Amino acid sequence: MKREALEIYIHIPFCVKKCDYCDFLSYGIGDKCLEEAHCPSSRQQPVPEDYVDRLCKEMAWYGKSESFRQRPVTSVFIGGGTPSLLSETQIFKLMAALRDCFFIPGGAEITMEANPGTLTPGKLKKMHDCGINRLSIGLQSTSDKELKALGRIHSYGAFLQSFKWAREAGFDNINVDVMTALPGQTVASCRKTLEQVMALKPEHISAYSLIIEPGTPFETLDSQGKLELPGEDAEREMYHLTGKLLEKNGYGRYEISNYAREGYACRHNIGYWERKDYIGLGPGGASLIGNHRFTNPTDLMVYMRGGFGGEGWYSDEEILDRKAAMEEFMFLGLRMVRGISEKNFYEDFGEKIMDVYGSVILENQEKGLLDRKNGRICLTEQGLDVANIVMADFLF
Repeated sequence: MKREALEIYIHIPFCVKKCDYCDFLSYGIGDKCLEEAHCPSSRQQPVPEDYVDRLCKEMAWYGKSESFRQRPVTSVFIGGGTPSLLSETQIFKLMAALRDCFFIPGGAEITMEANPGTLTPGKLKKMHDCGINRLSIGLQSTSDKELKALGRIHSYGAFLQSFKWAREAGFDNINVDVMTALPGQTVASCRKTLEQVMALKPEHISAYSLIIEPGTPFETLDSQGKLELPGEDAEREMYHLTGKLLEKNGYGRYEISNYAREGYACRHNIGYWERKDYIGLGPGGASLIGNHRFTNPTDLMVYMRGGFGGEGWYSDEEILDRKAAMEEFMFLGLRMVRGISEKNFYEDFGEKIMDVYGSVILENQEKGLLDRKNGRICLTEQGLDVANIVMADFLF
């Protein structure tokens, strides 16, 4: 019986309002498609009870298989959307189902994403009492003007209140999300956001640069010339400022966009980058078991009414061949500052990495973009600046 570690992602796709830059699979309260999927959301009940029940049934479907039920779950990530819209009762129901259907040993990392304005002291206490031990709060900026430009529903003051309540509830592992290259943002306001966040001493900070995604309101505004985005030089300065300030203040960079105090790197995300097995629950939930990749239906109605795992259930499914698995090993592993292990590559594929990728590695070493030492290959500081270009070199 397989006993390898397993990770679980649980998708809560409901939001008070979908942000103007967001292309995630999520829905704002009152979204027409929720009615069509017979899964209506309201301000009184933002996360429909039928949806929570459906997630519990999906957990039970996996739990029927001993190959899943007996594997130790080392991390759980409840993401969205806005998972903190769940009621206290719904949080308890989900966590109880999770423990009934899977083996979750002590010490497992259990994260819930949360947005200011959706948290209360009571809800935070319920989260903590139910075993959620890591909180990820979506701040993005400490400037209310920049938050409004993003379409966020909260203020910086609401974030500060939520952060204080989280500490009082017992959370000692908190991530704060911030963004750079925002409409109207300057290098000075970017620095202010970083300094104000660091002053709170969260254990982890995720710092992402805004990307204009296809199909979002921001794409429309940008095409109309109505987004006042920072220029390339200012954006580059913000990027380097972020790294320098966070490193200087004790936040070690362990991945392209993630920084943590010692011992607080996100284990769940590291699992993704190291290609550990994981399953995704909810619409659009992506899974990887061995070299088998599969994704739940992205259509909410199909997810709510279909038969789990049946023929035609998955919206996407493939068995990665040897070359595809090697590619993933490289471009996912190189996201981490520590890079990839030559020993692990050999153990996974039975070939030395230099026999497969030697010319690519040597070429990027000569350019100063890759470093190879102590059995590991990683991006240099210069390489991190152009990571996507370097990682593309490892595609066959």
